[in-house]
Amino acid sequence: MPHPILYSFRRCPYAMRARMALLVAGIEVELREVVLRDRPEHMLEISPKGTVPVLLLEDGTVIEESMDIMQWALDESYFVGDWQQLVDGNDGDFKHHLDRYKYNNRYENPLSPEEHRSQVVTFLEGYNTRLAQTSFLCGHDVTIADYALSPFVRQFANTDRAWFDHLELPHLHGWLNAMLESETFRNCMVKHPQWKDGDTPVFFG
Repeated sequence: MPHPILYSFRRCPYAMRARMALLVAGIEVELREVVLRDRPEHMLEISPKGTVPVLLLEDGTVIEESMDIMQWALDESYFVGDWQQLVDGNDGDFKHHLDRYKYNNRYENPLSPEEHRSQVVTFLEGYNTRLAQTSFLCGHDVTIADYALSPFVRQFANTDRAWFDHLELPHLHGWLNAMLESETFRNCMVKHPQWKDGDTPVFFG
């Protein structure tokens, strides 16, 4: 196997952050774009959980969690400040409320979409306070926290973009725009067709 193989789905925020980390690290992979309702047999063989991203290394090691892929790819200079606390909050309560805001009819719970939205805004207010002091979440340079959290803030923003754009969170808006306009993000979002067994390999990174 000449390159690691990355199973990915373009719009998945977990897959986005893994792709950004690989781009930043300059690690070239064979990209296999997945349609989640039609998962490849090989992906399910190496990772029965059936979710993306999944990274298969040349030695047969399988890395099947986005943060593990990021930590494998990035060097220590990206791990500064309280990035782990920020990621834990994002992947825990932030994502919990984001899902129930965006997909409220999928869940049985006593809170309205607007109440879940308010819980997410509490996180965003904290980010805005940080970003009033520094360019990025953990300082003046981009770190793993920015790459790990920005796809989820983007997903929240895009749920009702007009409403989001009127939030009085100027530093957060500036940070999100900078992340989304970066070459790294734009390159990670290039569209690829669904991968099928036998297709010519598509290389990414």
